[in-house]
Amino acid sequence: MADLPPQGAPAIRVTTMPADANAYGDIFGGWLMSQMDMAAGLVAARYSKGRAVTVAMDGMQFHAPVSVGDEVSVYAELVKVGRTSMTIAVEAWHRHRHEEEQARVTEARFTFVAIDEERRPRVIGGLGS
Repeated sequence: MADLPPQGAPAIRVTTMPADANAYGDIFGGWLMSQMDMAAGLVAARYSKGRAVTVAMDGMQFHAPVSVGDEVSVYAELVKVGRTSMTIAVEAWHRHRHEEEQARVTEARFTFVAIDEERRPRVIGGLGS
């Protein structure tokens, strides 16, 4: 059975550009990590109904290279909720510009903490406020 992307729409979909790559046309890992962080942040902010910040990310391992012109789709799923924190599983997939076949590029888990106006952790859902 082929490896398939997660069900549902990606949190972010973007076409890679030359400014995102090294001299050989390979996309920077840091650029890809920032896309994943943004996707996780969208999920965290929506779930916590407010500001949330990244506090941790588990190690990333790259499974396939990404080139200039590839379409990158980033999927993010909430997998754990604590009192003030959320864990979000993120997968990045790519496909070459003129093809339909997709391949997983990398995956990681991001931990976010909901914060208030003073940048202090706040209880998710407003409990105890």
